[in-house]
Amino acid sequence: MVKILYISGSIGLGHVWRDVAIVKELKRLNPGIDISWMAEHPAVNVLRSMGEKVLPDAEKTVNTGKTVDQMTKGYETNMVDFSMKWLKVFPRNAQVVFDAVKRESFDLVVGDETYDVIVALLRSPEKKTFPFVLIYDFVGHKAMTSRPKEHLEGWMINRFWIDSIINKNKVQDALIFIGVPEDIPDERFGLLQPNKRRLTKGRVDFVGYVLPFDPRDYREKGKVRKELGYSDEPLIVASAGGTATGKLLLDLCSRAYPLLKRTMPDLKMVVVCGPKMDPKNIDASDGLSVMGYVPFLYRHLAAADLCICSGGGTTTLELTALQKPFLFFPLEGYSEQDDVANRCQRYGAGVRVRFSSTPPEVLAQQVLENINKPIKYPDMPLGGEVKAANIINHLLEGGRSR
Repeated sequence: MVKILYISGSIGLGHVWRDVAIVKELKRLNPGIDISWMAEHPAVNVLRSMGEKVLPDAEKTVNTGKTVDQMTKGYETNMVDFSMKWLKVFPRNAQVVFDAVKRESFDLVVGDETYDVIVALLRSPEKKTFPFVLIYDFVGHKAMTSRPKEHLEGWMINRFWIDSIINKNKVQDALIFIGVPEDIPDERFGLLQPNKRRLTKGRVDFVGYVLPFDPRDYREKGKVRKELGYSDEPLIVASAGGTATGKLLLDLCSRAYPLLKRTMPDLKMVVVCGPKMDPKNIDASDGLSVMGYVPFLYRHLAAADLCICSGGGTTTLELTALQKPFLFFPLEGYSEQDDVANRCQRYGAGVRVRFSSTPPEVLAQQVLENINKPIKYPDMPLGGEVKAANIINHLLEGGRSR
């Protein structure tokens, strides 16, 4: 029996759903494989609810999402500052993985954004005693302010990115990018550093996008509404994502709701809290519907006339695939969500809004301008889970032959 360790290293919940989709395809290709998982809260709860085998080792690591929540000031988290802090705990977290691999004798390790493992292998190549596949959906850090310290630290962090791509065969056996080459900015990593997109050419496998559902099953809005118990009134769904940083966004939506009701008296707004938010902590206006964590949120997105969300890659991807009008608020200072915004712009999807300059009155006006707006986004290259699973399975077959 082939044993695989799959590490879902995302901060929120978006990545764990794509990882589950990849593993589903992998099991279809290779029914005999034995998958063990490592993941942090809240992703670990998703895996357990689906009956997946989760190793307790992740409880020994420093929680990434908790660190992001602690470093968020208002609606801003600086990605370079976060990464510099996170580098200090990389050795500890990576060692947890190495110990699990040695104890369980895994034949292959798959890591979704497990940068702690990559940095550890770059520093100590002798620790690579196992085939390793890295999955990610963005490349490189970018300074978002004019602070010289941030630019210098971003340059230093990008050295790890560059080394991991150039020395691909030394630290990982496959590099899988969830998306297309155009998702990587056509720009340098930094001063005297190579171009991001050109560096990945020929070194990274671009597989397209991964969704845990078929968008075609949710194109009939009336049918979806009936299944979820919604009526025919205009419906807005606002989501904060899988971390605690989105509470301010949901509070803003709540304050805009009474203003919208003046123009649309029958409007219904639903705000959906992530797994780290208590619905009781939302400053809910009269008539606002507040929901706790919703495991299959895309169904509610499909039922809506307009959606409001943060700038995360997963929700904006789902809304684009569902052909929905939406307003999205990238976390300020977080360069990865800046790249997501560029993807949305390429597809003509959604309206980017800056949280710090958007009072309730402005949000209400944006909603009125975009609700039920006719949408026709270009088709997206989906099915990335199939291509990713084939790459992993091919590596497994090569491993057995060796």
